[in-house]
Amino acid sequence: MGVTINDVAKAAGVAPSTVSRVISDSSLISDRTKRKVKRIMEDLGYHPNINARNLANQTSQTLGIVMPSSASKSFQNPFFPEVIRGISSTAHMKDYSLLISTGETEEQILEAVEKMVMGKRVDGIILLYSRENDPIIQYLLKQEFPFVLVGKPYQHVERITYIDNDNYGAAREVTNTFIRKGHQKIAFVGGSRDFLVTQERLSGYCDAMKLSGLPLNEGYIFHDDFLLESGKASIDHLMRLEDPPTAIVAADDIIALGILSSLADLGKQVPEQVSVISFNNLVLAELATPRLSSVDVNIFQLGNEATKLVIDRIQSNDTHSKSVIVPYRIVERQSSLEEQAK
Repeated sequence: MGVTINDVAKAAGVAPSTVSRVISDSSLISDRTKRKVKRIMEDLGYHPNINARNLANQTSQTLGIVMPSSASKSFQNPFFPEVIRGISSTAHMKDYSLLISTGETEEQILEAVEKMVMGKRVDGIILLYSRENDPIIQYLLKQEFPFVLVGKPYQHVERITYIDNDNYGAAREVTNTFIRKGHQKIAFVGGSRDFLVTQERLSGYCDAMKLSGLPLNEGYIFHDDFLLESGKASIDHLMRLEDPPTAIVAADDIIALGILSSLADLGKQVPEQVSVISFNNLVLAELATPRLSSVDVNIFQLGNEATKLVIDRIQSNDTHSKSVIVPYRIVERQSSLEEQAK
C-alpha cells in the first residue's frame, strides 16, 4: 500500500488537514510548516492525487490561453512563445497546467473557449491580445468567468482585469527620439488596425509628429499583420513614394526584421539612409544586421503578472477589476544610432 496523507501528517507532527492545505498552497499555513511538510512528502515519496483533489474541489487546476489567431500563425512571432514562457513559469509554481486554444478562424477559437468554460476544463483564462468588438471577451463577461487580458481593453475597462505597457507613451517617445536626431520624414508600420496595441502605438506616433509641428503624411502610415512579410510589404510601399521616409517606427520586431531585409535588398543603408526602431526587444533584435533598436516591453513579465492576476481572481473570487502597467525601456542599437538624419 502506498504512502497516505495520514502517514505524512504523522511524520510531520501535524494534522492531515494541514498537509492538505500545504498541498493546495494555502496562505493559512506558514512558510516554515510548508517547507517541513514538503520535505517529509519528498522523503516518504508521497505524491498527492491531483485529480481526486480537483474533483473534490470542483476545479481543473488548469488555465486556458487564448491566442489572437491560429496557433500556427501566432507562433511565427516569438512574442507569443516568450509571453507563454512567463505564464508557464508562474503556473508551474502555483501547480496549474495550461491549455492553449486552437482554431483557424475567430469562430473556431470562440467555440474552443466555450468548450473550455462550459466543460469546466479550465478555472480561468488569459487572453494574449486585445481587439475591438471581441466576441470572446463579450462571452466571458456574460458568463462572469475569471479572465485576464494582456493589453488594454477596447471597452468595459471598469469590468476587465488587464496588464499592459504604456504603448502610447513608448511610441511617442521613440518618435521624438527620431525627431531629436533631425528626422522629419518618419513612417509608422503597424500590425492590424483592430488590435488595441496598434491603435495605441499609432496614436503615440501621430501625437509626437503633430506636437513637433511636423506634417502627418498618410502615405507614411502602413498596416498589415504582425509578420515578417508585412515588413517587406511596407518597404515596397514606402520606398516607392516620391519622397520616402528617412526613419521608420515599426510596431513589432518581426515586422522590423522584414523591413531591414527589404532595405538591404534595395541597397539602402541602415541607419545612414533609413533608421529603424521597433517594439518587443526580442532576442532576434540583438542578432539582426544591423542590430535592431527596440522598445523592451518585458514580455516575460507580462506573462508572469497576467498569471498571478488570473490565479488571484480564481482563488479570491474577487470580481473587482485591476490593471497593472509593466514599465518599458528603449534599447538603442545600430539601426538608429546616427547623429543626424542624412
